[in-house]
Amino acid sequence: MCLMISVSGIRGIVGESLTPKNLTEFAMAFASWTRQRNPEKKSRIVIGRDTRPTGKAISDLVSNTLLLCGCDVIDLGIATTPTIEIAVTAEQADAGLIITASHNPVAWNALKMLNHFGEFLNADEVNELLDIVEKEQFFTARWDAIGAISYNEGYDNYHIEKVLQLPCIDPTSIAREHFKVLVDCVEGAGSSIVPKLCERLGIESVLKVGCGGTGLFPRNPEPIEENLSGTIATLQESGFDFALIVDPDVDRLALICEDGSLFGEEYTLVACADFYLKYKPGAVANNLSSSRALSDIANRYGVACYSANVGEANVSKIMKEHGVVIGGEGNGGVILPELHYGRDALVGIALIVQAFTLWRRENKGGLLSQFRQEFPDYFISKQKIVLGKADRESLDTIFTEIALLYHSAQANTLDGLKLDFADSWVHLRPSNTEPIVRIYAEASSKAQAEALASEMKHEIEKRVSGTD
Repeated sequence: MCLMISVSGIRGIVGESLTPKNLTEFAMAFASWTRQRNPEKKSRIVIGRDTRPTGKAISDLVSNTLLLCGCDVIDLGIATTPTIEIAVTAEQADAGLIITASHNPVAWNALKMLNHFGEFLNADEVNELLDIVEKEQFFTARWDAIGAISYNEGYDNYHIEKVLQLPCIDPTSIAREHFKVLVDCVEGAGSSIVPKLCERLGIESVLKVGCGGTGLFPRNPEPIEENLSGTIATLQESGFDFALIVDPDVDRLALICEDGSLFGEEYTLVACADFYLKYKPGAVANNLSSSRALSDIANRYGVACYSANVGEANVSKIMKEHGVVIGGEGNGGVILPELHYGRDALVGIALIVQAFTLWRRENKGGLLSQFRQEFPDYFISKQKIVLGKADRESLDTIFTEIALLYHSAQANTLDGLKLDFADSWVHLRPSNTEPIVRIYAEASSKAQAEALASEMKHEIEKRVSGTD
C-alpha cells in the first residue's frame, strides 16, 4: 500500500504506508517550509485531530517534531477540520496541521496541511514541501531555541458562534418549527460540536447516534447510502423529522428524510446555494464530479456556475478567482467564503436547516422529502476500481482511448477524463485519497446513471486486463 500525497495531504494506513519515519519527515519538512516563508520569526502552527485511536500518538509525535524544529504549537486536541481551519486565522498562525483521514476507514490516518490562511496547500506549495523532503533540507532548532506548546480547547464554541452570527441564520425562526433531529457523527470529531450546534440553532430535540467520540467507527464512515442502513432504520423507528450525518472530520454533510430516503449528498450544496443566493446573489462553484443541479440553480438566479478540479484547494482557488459567494463539492462539502474558504459541515447544517425552515413557513409546513422535490432531479452512480501502481501510471493512455470512443461527448481532461453528453455525464479520475479510480456518472434516471458508470468501468477493466 503506497502513501497517498496530494493537495489533500499525506494519507496512508498506520504502520504500513504511514509510519513514524514519514510522519517525522513531513513534519520536519512542514516546519522548514513555514520557516522559509518567514525566516525572521518563530513559526506558530495550529494542530488538531479527529478521534481515531492513532490520533493522539501521531499528534504527540508531530507536535514534538515541530517543537524541535523551532515552532510554537497551539494544540486544539480533538477538533473538526473546519474548526482547525478557522483557528489558524483566529490565532494569526503561520500554518496548521490536521491529523485525520476524513472518510477513510479507522486503520488510515493522515496529515492535512494548511497555510496561514487556514486553507489547504495548493499544488505548487505541495511540490515545494516534497522538494524539501526529497533533498532533506530540514531546519532544526538549537537546544535553546526549541518551540513551546500551548493548549486551547475553546474553538468549538468560537466556531459555533461564528456560524450563528451569519446574517442569514435565525435560530428563533428555527425554534418555532420544533424540529426533532437525529445526529450521526460516526464516533468522530463532530460528536460534541454537532449536537451542540443543533441545540444552539433552536432544534428542539437531538437524538445522538455515534456521538461518543470513541473513534471506533461503527460502520464505514463515508456518509453514502450503502453505509447508512442502520442510521436510516433508527431514524424511522424514532419518528424524528430528519437526520444529519457527518464524516469523522466534519467537512461533509448528508441528510436522511423522514421517510428514510436520502436527501442526496450532492444536494447538500444545491439546497444551501439555493437558500443563500436569496440573501447574497453571486456566482457559485463546484467540482467536475458534482451534479448539474447546481448549474440549474445558478441559471434560476441568473448567475454563473464554475467547476474546478476535485479537491478543496482547487475549488477554493476558482472561487477566489471569480468572486464566488458559495461553493463546494458534491460529496456534501459546503464552502462559504463569508466565514472561511474550507468545506464546513457546520455551516452546511445551519444553512440547510434555515432553508428548510423558510420553505416550511412559505408552504405552511411540510416534510424534508417534499422539500427535496423543489430541486432538479438527477441520479448519480458512484463506482470505483482498485488498481495497482503500474495500472495507475497508464491511466492517461486509457482515458485517451476511452475518449476516442465517444465522439458525441464533450471531453474534459483537466482532472482525469470527463465526458459530457446531452443528457448525462461521466467523470473518471484517480482519487487524491485512496489508490483507486473513481467513476461518477449522472443521468436523469438511476438505471441510466448506473449503466453509464458500469460501461466505463468495463472499458477501464478490459484495458487493464487486456481482454475484450
